[in-house]
Amino acid sequence: MDIKEIIALAGLLRNISRVAVLTGAGISAESGVPTFRGKDGLWNQFRAEDLATPEAFERDPALVWQWYNWRRGLIAKVEPNPAHKVLAQWERTFPSFVLITQNVDGLHKKAGSTNILELHGNIWKVRCTKESTVEENYLFPLPEIPPRCPACKALLRPHVIWFGESLDSAILNKAFVFSTSCEVMFAIGTSAFIQPAASFPIAAAEAGAKIVEINPDPTPLTYYADFSFREKAGEILPLIDDYLNKK
Repeated sequence: MDIKEIIALAGLLRNISRVAVLTGAGISAESGVPTFRGKDGLWNQFRAEDLATPEAFERDPALVWQWYNWRRGLIAKVEPNPAHKVLAQWERTFPSFVLITQNVDGLHKKAGSTNILELHGNIWKVRCTKESTVEENYLFPLPEIPPRCPACKALLRPHVIWFGESLDSAILNKAFVFSTSCEVMFAIGTSAFIQPAASFPIAAAEAGAKIVEINPDPTPLTYYADFSFREKAGEILPLIDDYLNKK
């Protein structure tokens, strides 16, 4: 851990107002969010790529919902870690702050973040297949599988992006706008392989932003990073925040 780099970054952050953050699976893994592939029992017979598709839902909505009910049960036991909490606090620290996440676990909101762009949706939201209305739903276990819309009785589906589906264009456009207008962009716990999220930090760098990468392993983004930390986000972000608040 390079304290000089942390001090230099904290000094930079004191003098800027526009910050964007991209988070990936790594930040959730630090809280203990599993990869959702069963070690034994029913779910080791299925791949996520075979269940998280519109075709699978059309073929057997009960099976898909049983899998998501199981996933929701695992996530319900997990709490935000110090990295989530620092990012939530930074919403009040910087005049312009946006959190772009690839995660669907809802931990950023649980930590207190509100200005969140959820690229892949949220496992704690459901969408009516008839009316397209979206609502939060924190019930576990679900009282009915598959669940139905209380208004029209049509099937509800998880409000997540499945394989073969396009990302929400409005969310995607906002993510690009914030990425290309920020002064500093953090890329935290992301492999920097999955598009289009992987292109946001590069777009930010090309627009003149400083790039901060926090990831235990090097990624394709490391080449573009002005600051690169190999520690866990839950360890390094509180340190950066401590130095940021030192006068």
